[in-house]
Amino acid sequence: MNRLKKAVVRNKSLYLMLLPYYLIFFTFTVLPVCLSLLISFTDFNMLEFPQWVGWRNYAQLFVRDDVFLVALKNTLLFAAITGPVSYIACFVLAWIINEFPPKMRAVATLVFYAPALSGNALIVWTLLFAGDSYGYINAFLMKWHLILEPVLWLKDPRYMLTVIIIVQLWLSIGTSFLAFIAGFQGLDRTLFEAGAMDGIRNRWQELWYITLPSMRPMLLFGAVIQITASFAVAEVSTALVGFPSVQYAGHTIVTHLMDYGSIRFEMGYSSAIATVLFAMMLGSNLIVRRLLAKVGD
Repeated sequence: MNRLKKAVVRNKSLYLMLLPYYLIFFTFTVLPVCLSLLISFTDFNMLEFPQWVGWRNYAQLFVRDDVFLVALKNTLLFAAITGPVSYIACFVLAWIINEFPPKMRAVATLVFYAPALSGNALIVWTLLFAGDSYGYINAFLMKWHLILEPVLWLKDPRYMLTVIIIVQLWLSIGTSFLAFIAGFQGLDRTLFEAGAMDGIRNRWQELWYITLPSMRPMLLFGAVIQITASFAVAEVSTALVGFPSVQYAGHTIVTHLMDYGSIRFEMGYSSAIATVLFAMMLGSNLIVRRLLAKVGD
């Protein structure tokens, strides 16, 4: 304890400079999360004082709320596909582009990052997957006689989740991709020379024993970003298939949260949904952190 106190006194100027950030972080991140966890055990409609109900919200969530179970299934399936695929795609693209000459690398980075910049332009995808014969995909398939009549891509529950996954993968080359590009640019080239002297003979060994261990901070940052994006999908779903979607085929945990929090104003129940989502994200982050700790072993 005395050692900690001496360290604080010795570095007090550093802590003072960090104090504004910690105050903002605590006020707008830590405190809302703690309050949401507390409110999740209450019945709160924003008009009356919250009433303590204990675990009732969570029991209703997993036992009585069939729509939430559909949203949970959709979210887990969505995260299991888009999270790993987009993460690997970001890394592989960054690895390939890093080998380009500087000017070509800059152009390629802009090209692959462009979907993230124009992410709200989902009108393009609504035209591609339009349910009439004028939709580009339907027109193409009908021209080549692969289908006989237009497919309702955005209204048929059999295709809705697949379309959302495709669009989200298109949008996923974003911040993680830039972080990986920066990580490759910051690698110490002397490590590769030392590795060649120690017996590393090919690019795959360089990747596993030198590149990945040197990029652990960027890999962890990219994992956090991709996990958050894959679990928190909502805008793409509501823009493409509507809210609520047909038979809740495009329903996710976040759209369920929006339903109870922004429309019904059942803040206790919506806080319980948010807590479950937070626990899923936190658990996924801890698992990924442990996996990344073994990189290069």
